[in-house]
Amino acid sequence: MTFVAELKRRIVAKGAENVNKKDAWLDNDDIRPLALKDRTWTQLTYFVFWISANASVANWYGGSAAQSAGLNMWEVLACTVVGDFLIAIVFVVNGRAGAVYHVGYPVLNRASFGIYGAWWPTFNRAVMATVWNGVNGVQGGQCVYTMLHAIFPGIARIPNTMGSGSAMTSASMIGYIIFWLATACSLVIPIPKMRPFVYIKLGVYIVSAACMLGWTMTLAGGAGPVISQPSTVHGTEKSWLMAKYIFINMGSSATFASNAADFQRYAKKPNDVLLGNIFGFPFAAFLVSIVGQLVASSSTLIFGELVWNPLDLLDRLQTENYTAKNRAGCFFIALMFAYSALFSSVFENSLPAGNDIAALFPKYISVRTGMFICQLVSLAINPWYLLGTASAFINFLASYQIFLSSITGVLICNYFMIARGYFNVPDLYSSRKSGVYHFWHGWNFRAYIAYVVAIAPNFPGFLGNMGVKMPLGITRFYYFAYPVGIAISFVVFWVCNLVWKPEMMMPLNEWHEPKNYIRPEEDTESGVIIEGNAVEDESDSGAKTSDEKMHVKEGIMTNL
Repeated sequence: MTFVAELKRRIVAKGAENVNKKDAWLDNDDIRPLALKDRTWTQLTYFVFWISANASVANWYGGSAAQSAGLNMWEVLACTVVGDFLIAIVFVVNGRAGAVYHVGYPVLNRASFGIYGAWWPTFNRAVMATVWNGVNGVQGGQCVYTMLHAIFPGIARIPNTMGSGSAMTSASMIGYIIFWLATACSLVIPIPKMRPFVYIKLGVYIVSAACMLGWTMTLAGGAGPVISQPSTVHGTEKSWLMAKYIFINMGSSATFASNAADFQRYAKKPNDVLLGNIFGFPFAAFLVSIVGQLVASSSTLIFGELVWNPLDLLDRLQTENYTAKNRAGCFFIALMFAYSALFSSVFENSLPAGNDIAALFPKYISVRTGMFICQLVSLAINPWYLLGTASAFINFLASYQIFLSSITGVLICNYFMIARGYFNVPDLYSSRKSGVYHFWHGWNFRAYIAYVVAIAPNFPGFLGNMGVKMPLGITRFYYFAYPVGIAISFVVFWVCNLVWKPEMMMPLNEWHEPKNYIRPEEDTESGVIIEGNAVEDESDSGAKTSDEKMHVKEGIMTNL
């Protein structure tokens, strides 16, 4: 065997080596429907997951930036709760297919955009996850810098050559590199074995947030002065600002909404995702946000100005009173923040990006390899320029949502209105021309028409957000870009399918969703009957005739 052949053999992803050559770019173990043993998440799991996922100082940023625009903390909290509740509904709706069929976002894209057409929306999501990984890395780097500053006072005197637009100085870049390397090392830990670290993360965050809150509230003179600070905007301006931040807060979670199937695929039962997402996510975000709001509001009373970046605030607390006591406090709070940021980065950014990158090149890239690629690219994009100012961060939050919302609307419409809950699972991994998801040369032009049309009305606002001068009306219309994108892509995709009917379009008066998809090769323990891809309890089977049971034969659902 030649060196090249041996190298190819070694880098082929697990599960792809047994796939026929033509379909090797569509399949490996990581992107197939989950085995029964891996479906372990219950309603409580999702509730705890969201509390842990939100438990990071990174989730203080959005509210702090909103305060910098003139809203008071209570108005920002109201925007947070409303926006998070709205996006949680999108989580559940868009993730339904993942909860039923136990496949991730990249595979579901194939049912809507085509076997090959799915590459572009998957790439979109991978880019956003990688950018967020970079942003989270900057925040972690700032934590490490604060720790170093507490030990080595001279680090603050290193000449800065980063420029005015950077959130990091030359000195804090040292912290970034250390955090980046620590995150890269953590990626070698198997994902199932990371569960204890996630639980520790939650405890560590609670302690660090409580310490930061107690410290800043004490310096600010107590809770009364902090919570009674008024907003600096009024009337119509305030109303538009609140609308802006409700939908910016909604759009800032567009990455979670688009790839909702990636975490809902782990559900034991499809309905286990409902309460844990719809109520768990807004509740968790509220708990984290209220602490961030109180800390940000305290900074105004402590320093006479709003310090919107909580990590800048933490370092400033020790800089302006560089005593042993303050340095020790800052070191341990920053250490706990850094730990929380590290595992937030792995689970919320690296892992989703790894899923997407693996789906782009499944023959040679596993999810873990994709996670390492994400880590490398997140360094190359210089993410420290996205956090230079509050306005830069807000522009970042509002920018990419128009692309993800257009994809999300297509996915929702396809599952509920076109497929009516049914997917031909084998064809999701096949490039054969007779496959129902082959469409036109592997591309579904209906989905791309909807995608482009949905982006069009929001694109002028996107340009305005990037610095191009636009009329006030366009700027304000862009506040609603995320729901507008979902609605337009949903409607346009539906109309396109009515005009050019695809091979598999179920009647609207029928619903074909199985109770819970199970891979045909799997056996189950006693007490469960598998009929193709439908799961039924034996206690219920006696009440049904064989004609009423759902079967799947070679991937095609029929009622026998």
